[in-house]
Amino acid sequence: MGSTNESKSHGSQQVLICNEANAKGHCEYAVYELEKCYNLPAGLINNAATFAPDGEAFYCYPYIMECGGICRSPTGCTMGAVSFDYPHKFNLTAVGWNKYITSFDCHRNTTAEANQ
Repeated sequence: MGSTNESKSHGSQQVLICNEANAKGHCEYAVYELEKCYNLPAGLINNAATFAPDGEAFYCYPYIMECGGICRSPTGCTMGAVSFDYPHKFNLTAVGWNKYITSFDCHRNTTAEANQ
């Protein structure tokens, strides 16, 4: 029988999303399934300065389009992986993504498991 952390790392993870930097303003802190796309909650679409995965067992890809949307940006539609260790997770304004994030999906971090 697996521990809570073990089953958590293979199923769902928590992400903190706020409209202001440093986890301030309107925030949503919820559990999200891995390998599933989520549109940001109303009020946070294109308005999320904090996007903070809570734990090293997973990482998330923020996207500029809604789930199922077609990427039409010549520079790409994600800023890349955001993990627990990402330096700007509490201030996406530092990289300009607070105005773009619309959806995201999360994936298990197999590198973190290999390092344990």
